[in-house]
Amino acid sequence: MHNLSTPQPLNLSTPQPLNLSTPQPLNLLNPSTPQPSSTLINPPIMIKTSNLHKLFTTDEVETTALNGVSIEIQPGEFVAMMGPSGCGKSTLLNILGLLDNPTEGEYHFFGTEVGKMNERNRANLRKGNIGFVFQSFNLIDELTVYENVELPLLYLKTPASERKKLVEAQLDRMNIMHRRNHFPQQLSGGQQQRVAIARAVVANPKVILADEPTGNLDSTNGLEVMNLLTQLNQGGTTIVMVTHSPHDAGFAHRIINLFDGKVVTENFHV
Repeated sequence: MHNLSTPQPLNLSTPQPLNLSTPQPLNLLNPSTPQPSSTLINPPIMIKTSNLHKLFTTDEVETTALNGVSIEIQPGEFVAMMGPSGCGKSTLLNILGLLDNPTEGEYHFFGTEVGKMNERNRANLRKGNIGFVFQSFNLIDELTVYENVELPLLYLKTPASERKKLVEAQLDRMNIMHRRNHFPQQLSGGQQQRVAIARAVVANPKVILADEPTGNLDSTNGLEVMNLLTQLNQGGTTIVMVTHSPHDAGFAHRIINLFDGKVVTENFHV
């Protein structure tokens, strides 16, 4: 059993942290509002949920996935969410990622209530603000590595010359430039997850939501992915990660434990 009070050390052989001088993503909440910064004395709360409930109903049964979840996440944090299967952590991550709405309660993203938005508005807000990393990679098989990473920039209508620079910077950062013209099925699991991380960060989102990012990887590739997420966080990117792994949770600043749709404990790392 790993000691969760001390994050695992970085592998110093991994690439250097990202160059965060790339343009900030589009602020779809209020373009005139200054971008959040970890250097602010009192940074705004990035994510705040109040008494979130989520019910899934069929003709025969009603299942409570979330039962009064209230959490706050500040810009620049690395937060892990843990709990047994069925405790509601992936449901919560989907709501935080604006992939679903809560049945009851409120969700504020940088002070704006977003929990009652329709799908169109949620999709507009996701673009450039939220990056996703999934256990199953979720790459598009028909697109090359380059094209998969480029996709978020196409949705943002980033000019072609700027897209090329941003995509190539991330491919180089993730050590997969030599695979740029390959398709996902031609890559190892570790390489596919590096492509997925490159796609998640290419638009410089405010937060990355990672759902079991090492779940399909061996220990070596899993450690590499956790080191990459740690480096991104050290560069200022907020990370919210769902995991079953105490080892992976040890990289986080804070661990939120859920059980039966409720937050039962929070553990902080000094």
